[in-house]
Amino acid sequence: MESYQKLIENNKNWVKQKLDLDPNFFADLASEHKPEFLWIGCSDSRVPADQITNTKPGQIFVHRNIANLVVHTDINLLSVLHYAVDVLKVKHVIVCGHYECGGIAAAMSNKSFGFIDNWLTNIKDVYRLYQAELDAIPSIRERQRRLVEISVIEQVNNLSKTSVIQEAWKRNNMPVLHGWVYDVGDGLIHDLNVMRSDTNEVQNIYIFD
Repeated sequence: MESYQKLIENNKNWVKQKLDLDPNFFADLASEHKPEFLWIGCSDSRVPADQITNTKPGQIFVHRNIANLVVHTDINLLSVLHYAVDVLKVKHVIVCGHYECGGIAAAMSNKSFGFIDNWLTNIKDVYRLYQAELDAIPSIRERQRRLVEISVIEQVNNLSKTSVIQEAWKRNNMPVLHGWVYDVGDGLIHDLNVMRSDTNEVQNIYIFD
C-alpha cells in the first residue's frame, strides 16, 4: 500500500509545483481542450507521450493499446479517432511504436500467452506480409526492431483506410498521418518518414466515394 499511497502524495506535490509556477495553470487547463495532435501509442509504461515530446497537458490527445495497433474492428480506437478528428479537429495523427516492444517480441514467437494471442495475431499478419525481408535478418533483436518499424508503417496505412480519415481529407485535407518509433534505449524519437495526407497511396479497393 505504500507505493499506492505514494501516488496520491506525488499528485499533491505536482499540483503544488504547478501552482507555484503558475497560479492559473489548472484554471487555464480546464477552460479549453484544443490539442493539435492525436497520439496512437503503445500501452508500455516507458513511453509516455507528453514526457518524451516535452509537451504540456492538453497538447496531445492520446490513445494507447498493446503494440500501438490500428485495428478496423476496434471500437475504442475508432471512437477516439472520430472524436479527435471530427470534434477536436486535430491536425496530425501520430502512430508511435517503440523498440524493445514486448508485444512485437511476443508476436514473433510461437508461444501462447493466453487471450492476448488474439490481439497479437494482427502483428503476425504484418510479419507474414514481410516474412522474406524479416527472415533474412539473422539477429533476432534486429529483426524485432525492423518489425516494430514495419508495423508502424502498416498502422499508418490502416488509418488511411478508415472512413473517418478519408471523410476528413475530403472536407479539409486534414489530418496528416505520421509514423514514428521511440527508442527506449536512448530516449530519441525516429521519424520513419511515412506521411499520408490524401488517398494517393491507398489502394483503390479501400477508397470510399
